[in-house]
Amino acid sequence: MIIPKNLLIVRTDRIGDVILSLPLSEIIKKHFPKCRVTFLVKNYTQPIVAEHQFIDEVITLPEVEGKINFRKIIQQLKEKKFDTCLVVHSRFNIALILFLAGIKWRIGTGYRWYSFLFNKKIFEHRKKSQKHELEYNLNMLSALNVSEKIDFTNIDFNLSIDKSSEKKVNSLLSESNLLSKKIVIIHPGSSGSSVDLPMSKFIELTKLIKNKDCNIILTGSKSEFDLCEQLRISENIFNFAGKCELSELIALINKAEIFISNSTGPIHIAAALKKNVVGFYPKIKECSAQRWGPFTSKRMIYSPTIDCNNCDREQCERLDCMNSIDMNKVFFNLEQLLEQK
Repeated sequence: MIIPKNLLIVRTDRIGDVILSLPLSEIIKKHFPKCRVTFLVKNYTQPIVAEHQFIDEVITLPEVEGKINFRKIIQQLKEKKFDTCLVVHSRFNIALILFLAGIKWRIGTGYRWYSFLFNKKIFEHRKKSQKHELEYNLNMLSALNVSEKIDFTNIDFNLSIDKSSEKKVNSLLSESNLLSKKIVIIHPGSSGSSVDLPMSKFIELTKLIKNKDCNIILTGSKSEFDLCEQLRISENIFNFAGKCELSELIALINKAEIFISNSTGPIHIAAALKKNVVGFYPKIKECSAQRWGPFTSKRMIYSPTIDCNNCDREQCERLDCMNSIDMNKVFFNLEQLLEQK
């Protein structure tokens, strides 16, 4: 039986993926109270794990123009003397780094050609999309003889708010006099990993919401500024695309009453902060809410109403499935939330 004393959790991919791995740290601490837990992440997702109460240290993957500095990261890992690593996000180069770093117990998938680099293997096909990503993540703890039953009521992400980022966001909101009313965030962009709600539908929904007693903030990256501008159709709508670094976006979402988006990383931030979330998801199994939806009871998920079977991306786009989602129905449910005191 493995009893970890100095454990590394590896999640070197995107925002939502890292958020959905956060509960691992608390559960490990619960079963192994003396264990030191470190996260290895990419630099841009570092704010998610920074100052987390169940994470002792964060290491960022050294990269230059997307290329990993192998010598540096291997040396770093050797110096930390990890006895166990949990490879939640598996890639050959990461598996090789952990092997060369000499970590005794390397827990990873048993279904990749390079799985020989792991000496504790998890035989579970994520590509079948039979469970939620968070459940797949927690199932990896079976290598440590840890089993936890989770649902919306007993999970906590313990996502922290950076104080300096909160101060900047408060200043930003005060400048625009946005603190006097409820805030609704609409995040229309995405990473392209799923099939999105058409912009015409976001515009339709925005027109319905703008007449309510609230302020609407549009969020996104700098490159999504023009996309968000399409939704700025009223004086109570503010385009913050490109204005917030990740730590500031987390602080901003924490000020909101409702967060609305496609399947994208920030919706998991909102769920982790226990906000009301509205998500638009296709029926494609590997992109569905069952697989990637926000893990919270405070969610409203909308999927195509069109009757189709064995949906895939090509069919979804060809049939324009996401266009079948009724914005009047979405607004009816949103209106009830907005009217709550």
